[in-house]
Amino acid sequence: MKRPSRQRLALAGVALALTACSAVQAPPAQVAAAPAKRPNILYIMADDLGYSDIGAFGGEIETPNLDALAGAGRLLTNHHTGTVCAITRAMLISGTDHHLVGEGTMGAPRDERRGLPGYEGYLNDSSLSVAQLLRDGGYHTYMAGKWHLGGGRPDSGKTPDQWGFERSYALLPGAARNHFGGEPEGAKNYAEDGKFVQPGHSSVPGVSPEQFYSTDFYTKKLIGYIDAQRADGKPFFAYAAYTSPHWPLQVPEPYLSKYKGRYDQGYDAIRLARIERMKKLGIIPADFTPYAGLPETLTRSPATPNSGKPEARYVNAINGAPQGYVDHGPGRVVKRWDSLSPLEKKAQARYMEIYAGMVDNLDHNIGLLIQHLKDIGEYDNTYIMFQSDNGAEGWPVDGGADPKATDEANAQPEAYAKLGTDQLQRIQYGLRWAEVSAAPFRNVKGSSNEGGVSTPLIVKLPGQKNEQNRQQPILREQTYVTDNTATFLALAGVAPPTQPAPADIDPATGRDRNAGKVVYQGRYVYPVTGTSLLPLLRDRPVAARGLPFADESYGRAYYFSADGRWKAVWTEPPQGPVDGHWQLYDLRTDRAENHDVSGQHPEVVTQLVQQWHAYMKKVGGVEPLRPAGFY
Repeated sequence: MKRPSRQRLALAGVALALTACSAVQAPPAQVAAAPAKRPNILYIMADDLGYSDIGAFGGEIETPNLDALAGAGRLLTNHHTGTVCAITRAMLISGTDHHLVGEGTMGAPRDERRGLPGYEGYLNDSSLSVAQLLRDGGYHTYMAGKWHLGGGRPDSGKTPDQWGFERSYALLPGAARNHFGGEPEGAKNYAEDGKFVQPGHSSVPGVSPEQFYSTDFYTKKLIGYIDAQRADGKPFFAYAAYTSPHWPLQVPEPYLSKYKGRYDQGYDAIRLARIERMKKLGIIPADFTPYAGLPETLTRSPATPNSGKPEARYVNAINGAPQGYVDHGPGRVVKRWDSLSPLEKKAQARYMEIYAGMVDNLDHNIGLLIQHLKDIGEYDNTYIMFQSDNGAEGWPVDGGADPKATDEANAQPEAYAKLGTDQLQRIQYGLRWAEVSAAPFRNVKGSSNEGGVSTPLIVKLPGQKNEQNRQQPILREQTYVTDNTATFLALAGVAPPTQPAPADIDPATGRDRNAGKVVYQGRYVYPVTGTSLLPLLRDRPVAARGLPFADESYGRAYYFSADGRWKAVWTEPPQGPVDGHWQLYDLRTDRAENHDVSGQHPEVVTQLVQQWHAYMKKVGGVEPLRPAGFY
């Protein structure tokens, strides 16, 4: 498949308007001249799904519905998100950088940044909401699934109904204890329309507590919301925020047994087969050199002697060995398949079987959603977008120590028989399977490498009909999750607010607390900084994104050059360089980030790091004294 020649997205930062004006309340979002019937929007987000898990992106897992959607629509292979769930979701809802709207980290940080503006740990009042903008613009707004942006406690932000969702059934925290329900009495983890509920105890016809499974349930909920208000003819925005395939690994039959024996070959065989399929599908070039996975480490490397002590000087993105910062935490055990015992292999293969079943079940439910749109005559008038919220989940089982004892215990007959069923074990599939899911890229969820922030993206435009069922050429331009927000608004003909907020000078610092904000319904909020993907999808030039293509989370960081060629990455040791230097990758030839070329191009590193500092200042980001992964 030929690589399309199109104008690359302009990624340079655009200065936010700082002009002061009188505090006049802006009107609600204005609806531009629109056709007789504006399109519906169905946005589907998987949770911790890897780049190569689905068939359309090279995976062996059976995903016929997503594959059909890809055939009817279009693949975007250079799409990016935040490093972890809540960060991505904050940017999706607000349309701008997560530091500006309260999710500098996933939840309130556990370090010296706690309490700082932008680190509230929930969507703060400086945020817009795409749901509110669409609702004010004449759309019904529905969501079912994971919220992860606050609302479980009085001091933890708002539930989705307070952010413009007309109907919502939401898992408020980041993960369910059990995909089959099983919530403790009095738990406040789920809310329907702002009222706490217990999974399975709902008004959904045909669903009883003993039948509850999260993915199936969210589909039925969303379909019910859509059907309940169809008669008025208004378009809808439906957000299907599935929690699959996030741990705990659980799925009902027949998916629980469907993949038995499929993963007995181990990590490398599955990963290499995926890469070959990706090349045949044109997802990656035929000469693409994939990341081969982390080197094997059978013994955990120690932390530095001062690690954990008050006098520690931790290496971070600002200070490294040349400045006298040398401390870091321990490494982790990472074993290859051939180094596992027979019992470890048995357990590891079973984890991936269950994971595959969860993805298969997810695809089945997406098929039900799409078929329902066809049944009610709304499919052709619906914009459908599917993606994952971040890279594959490579939770360091046993905290980075050798998971042998855990895996061998799970391989014993009694425990093995229960894997993937209704029980409270938090089963995960570990780093090596996550590397398989992230193929062909480096690293996994939580990382600033491509495996942590690149996800599959499928888009079908309203009325799109590909001639002779031929999939349109793959789009390889860099896109970002905030672009989704701008796209939804453009589709709906809803103009985001642009009136600059009045100056509010802090007498202690002289800082304008409203710098860069706009006015919306009496609130001073940060504007949408993504750019609509509609021109790109229609093979036309696109506008510039309102912030540079950059990020920081948990001290890990990256910055892309404006032309998309260079990527500077910072990762704390021992996962990153022990001396703390920024790595540099030439994505033109090495998107898998195999070769650090910072030594050959120091001037490029210097420029990108300077631009990263400017980005951090613009969004209020603060580098932690001790960077570490989100776990």
